[in-house]
Amino acid sequence: MDQMKGDNYLMRGQRRRMVEDLKNKGIKDPRILEAFGKVPRHLFISKGFEEWAYRDQAFQIDCDQTISQPYTVAIQTELLELEPGYKVLEIGTGSGYQSAILAELGAEVYSIERFSKLKDTAIDNLERAGYPQVSVFYGDGWEGLPDHGPFDRILVTAAAHETPVNLLRQLKIGGLAVIPLGKAKSTQKMYRYRRNEDGSFSRTSHGLFRFVPMLKGKT
Repeated sequence: MDQMKGDNYLMRGQRRRMVEDLKNKGIKDPRILEAFGKVPRHLFISKGFEEWAYRDQAFQIDCDQTISQPYTVAIQTELLELEPGYKVLEIGTGSGYQSAILAELGAEVYSIERFSKLKDTAIDNLERAGYPQVSVFYGDGWEGLPDHGPFDRILVTAAAHETPVNLLRQLKIGGLAVIPLGKAKSTQKMYRYRRNEDGSFSRTSHGLFRFVPMLKGKT
C-alpha cells in the first residue's frame, strides 16, 4: 500500500525508522511490524502535523479525540493475536489508523464511531490510504454491532469506566477482547478478555496506558 497518492520516499523512510523503534520497544510479531511499515500514518494525521506523523506520540484530532501513539496501537494489535479473515469489531474509529492496521493484517473490520464528523473523516482517510474495505458505522460503541456479530476479536480504543459486558457478549467462544479500563484523565489498565467454552469470561492485565474516555451515546 506504500505507493498511494500522498506517499513518498521520505515518508517511507520515516516509517522504517518507526518500525525499528517499535522493535526496540519489544514488539515482536513480524506481521505487525510489516503492517506498520506499510500503513501511511501521515494520511491519518491533522494537516500541518504530517512531518511528525512517525514519532511515537499521540496527536489531537477533531472532537477532542486523539490518534494513539504507534506503540500503543502496536501493543493492542499484538494482544489481539489476529489471523487473516478474523472478524474484528473496533470501538472508536477515530482517524481510522488502527482500522487500517487491522485491515492490512487481513482482518474483516467493523468499526464504530460516535462522532459523525470523525466517522466521515475516517472513511475519507481509509479510502485515500487504500483501505476502502473497512466498514465504518456511526453509533454508540457501548452497544456494539450485535446484528453483525459474533466477532472473533473486539478492540476498544478508549478507556471504559466499567467492563462493557454488552460488547463481551458479542464475542465468539474462544474470542478475545482488548479493552482499557479505568477513570478518565488518569492511567488505565489494559485488559485482555477471553470467552471460554462455557460462555464465561477470563481476563489478564497488560500494563498501564492513557486513553480518552469511552463515552455513551453518539453526537
